[in-house]
Amino acid sequence: MHEIEKILGISTVDLLSIITGLSAFLVMFAVYQTALVRDPMKSRIKNLQERREALKAGLISTGKRKSPVKKMDNVSILRSIANKFKLLQTEQTKKISSSLVQAGFRSGDSVVVYQVTRLVLPLVMGLVGIILFYGMGVMPGYKNFHPIFAIGFVLLGLKLPDIYIMNAKQKRTDLIRKGLPDALDLLVVCAEAGLTLDSALNRVAKELGRAYPELSDEFSLTAIELGFLPERRQALINLSERVDLPALRGVVTTLVQSEKYGTPLATSLRVLSAEFRNERLMKAEEKAARLPATLTVPLILFILPTLFVVLLGPAACKVVDDFISKH
Repeated sequence: MHEIEKILGISTVDLLSIITGLSAFLVMFAVYQTALVRDPMKSRIKNLQERREALKAGLISTGKRKSPVKKMDNVSILRSIANKFKLLQTEQTKKISSSLVQAGFRSGDSVVVYQVTRLVLPLVMGLVGIILFYGMGVMPGYKNFHPIFAIGFVLLGLKLPDIYIMNAKQKRTDLIRKGLPDALDLLVVCAEAGLTLDSALNRVAKELGRAYPELSDEFSLTAIELGFLPERRQALINLSERVDLPALRGVVTTLVQSEKYGTPLATSLRVLSAEFRNERLMKAEEKAARLPATLTVPLILFILPTLFVVLLGPAACKVVDDFISKH
């Protein structure tokens, strides 16, 4: 504690109070998360329903629509800030929007929130660094490095949104990859039963709603777009653009060819399902083969020293006792 007090410049009582407060907050948050029972499908169904209404209003309705009443909420304030700094007028906005959609953020306001966050967060993190190092006097023994630490806070604030989006995108893609073989098996069953493609996608999304909600979400949205978009091919292409997964792009290509040339859908999907299952099995075998090499470093650092102590410790203690008794 005294060493930490010397480094951070915070008294022991204040440090213990901070740790106790954080522990209490984490305990309360854990209790809240375990006690609150939430249905994850409610928000997904609501978003899909909003998407359905948007497509219906854009493709079916005739005449000029009335402009909605403008309300000053948080998003409108952020949008005004983004327009003031011209954050939504670059070519990079399309790439950002595509990355956000692949991460699961389909709302049109997500780009605004992301751009404003990238603008504001470095300033906030830099202000936090200045307060910590120059206001509170944290780490007084390293005053020469305080400017470097403050610049590091600014760079961290600049990269945090990208890191968050990249992690969310990777997790969502992995979850979709795991559920794709099962979804293809169900699609084969639905296709052999005589269901159309949009009906089959709806059925599969309903069956996989609990096990793979991300994949169910994408299939439901694709089924909606198949019913409303003028070209059914565009709905399938949108599916491949929303998910950055080569396996799913192969499925989309197969579905597009089946729609265009009238080839048997069940046969193609069965072949794809077998290929994806073999690919998943090969990846599991690859990880298993890599396991001995991965365990070498923990084995050397943690297991072998303990084993040496257990095996050679008694003999070493006996030798020391005999040497001391002779002298």
